[in-house]
Amino acid sequence: MGTHDERVEMASPDGVIDGIICAPDGAARRPAVLVLTDIGGLRPSQIDRGRRLAAEGYVVCLPNVCYRTRRPPLFDFPRDMKDERTRQRFAELTAPLTPEAVARDAQVYVDWLSARPDVAPEAMAVVGHCFSSSIALRIAAARPDRIAAVASFHGGGLATEAVTSPHLLLPKVRARLYFGHAVNDGSMPADAIARLDRALEAWGGRYESEMYEGAFHGWTASDNPAFNAEQAERAFEKLTGLLAATLP
Repeated sequence: MGTHDERVEMASPDGVIDGIICAPDGAARRPAVLVLTDIGGLRPSQIDRGRRLAAEGYVVCLPNVCYRTRRPPLFDFPRDMKDERTRQRFAELTAPLTPEAVARDAQVYVDWLSARPDVAPEAMAVVGHCFSSSIALRIAAARPDRIAAVASFHGGGLATEAVTSPHLLLPKVRARLYFGHAVNDGSMPADAIARLDRALEAWGGRYESEMYEGAFHGWTASDNPAFNAEQAERAFEKLTGLLAATLP
């Protein structure tokens, strides 16, 4: 299926959200999938993944979730979490993403996509990677009326001891959930995964939570040193299976 790209801007209460739409060619209305990137932001590797998903028959929106801080490139120097510059930039990018701010963004994303003539009026999905997986879960909680599926790959901070932890929002979520975890992930260690799994079981909705053996944090991004092509392909198959089962 042929696809095309479109640079877009969405007006929000907190500024202008820039992003990219990857969509199938043709006039048919398609289900929308909101794809949230890792902290590296919008870049060729992420846009290529958006195009691949669009070729499966979805209108894919890749927003710059860090629009409050800066437009791409989010890093104008090599990313290395061992480097102080990287840690400082990460803090600058994520600090404005409070639960309240993400809830406001959720309304913008869903309403803006719903107004597009190429987007089907039914259910949508959200995909998160690394830090943005928690954002994906918050979006599902903020718009349970429209978000039917959430997929998280090497997500971080999903179940902490904080009173604002994303997993505490599960009672508000109606979506079908998928969590693909990385091994030895400092942002989602074994005790956090166990906490998430307990909360998911108590929640009672449809979900899957599994470990990707041999895959480390960031394994889905082709420009990440941790990229694992075999496991990235498995993740894509899991994602497309989830979307096929939940979106009309």
